[in-house]
Amino acid sequence: MLFEDDQCIVIRDINPQAPVHFLVIPRKPIPSLDDLSIDDQSLMGHLFLVAKEVAAAEGLSGGYRTVFNCGRDAFQTVPHIHLHVLGGRKMGWPPG
Repeated sequence: MLFEDDQCIVIRDINPQAPVHFLVIPRKPIPSLDDLSIDDQSLMGHLFLVAKEVAAAEGLSGGYRTVFNCGRDAFQTVPHIHLHVLGGRKMGWPPG
C-alpha cells in the first residue's frame, strides 16, 4: 500500500510495465469509465491529485504516464475502474 484515504487506495501493479507502475483505485465500485456519472467528477479529480502526489513521492520528477483502460479491446481485465501511473523510463509513442 503506497497511499490510502477515504476515497481511494494506491498499490503497486502486480505486473509492472515500467520501473514504477502503481494503480490509483477508488473505493467506490465503478466498473469502467463508461459507468461514470456526473456525481463522480470530484472523485475522478481526486484520483489524479493523488496520482500526482504519489508520483512525486516515488521520484518521478522526469515525467510519468497516466492510463485508464476501458473495455475488452483496451485490455481492461478487472471490472473496477483504476488509474495506472507508469514512470521511471522514457515512454514511447504511440503507446498502443
